[in-house]
Amino acid sequence: MKSFDLADYLPYRLAALSERISRRLALEYGQSHGLSMAEWRVLVHLSRHSEVSVGEICTYVNLEKPRVSRAVARLESAGLVNKYNAKDDHRLVAISLTDKGTDALKEIIAAALAYEKRLTAALTPKDMERLLEIAEKLHGVLDKDPLSMPRPEIDRN
Repeated sequence: MKSFDLADYLPYRLAALSERISRRLALEYGQSHGLSMAEWRVLVHLSRHSEVSVGEICTYVNLEKPRVSRAVARLESAGLVNKYNAKDDHRLVAISLTDKGTDALKEIIAAALAYEKRLTAALTPKDMERLLEIAEKLHGVLDKDPLSMPRPEIDRN
């Protein structure tokens, strides 16, 4: 039997790379604004949608409901989001950004984009195009796998 080396195993390599990138990016918004990855993702989603429920956020940002609920609670305590009864269905709680949340997010996005630029500086435009094509192909394989979790809404074309 051939020996198994994680360094040669694509799922491990992708997971390790993703974890390194996520942890480094977390330093950007964590140090500047004291936010977790889940909180940052919630803010980004709210910047694109004026009023959403926790369930909708979960689908979009690819996180479990308890994690999103905790993130929303912390963001509300910090004055970055508002929670209230949804206009269409008063049984649902809706969440939206406050002005303070919008201002914080502008700073965080600027830092995130600067980080992305540093991260991808070693790649040519053709490299980036190919990387995104390969990622899409892998998503396509997972889309056909009934045991795979659904693709995050952010990645849907």
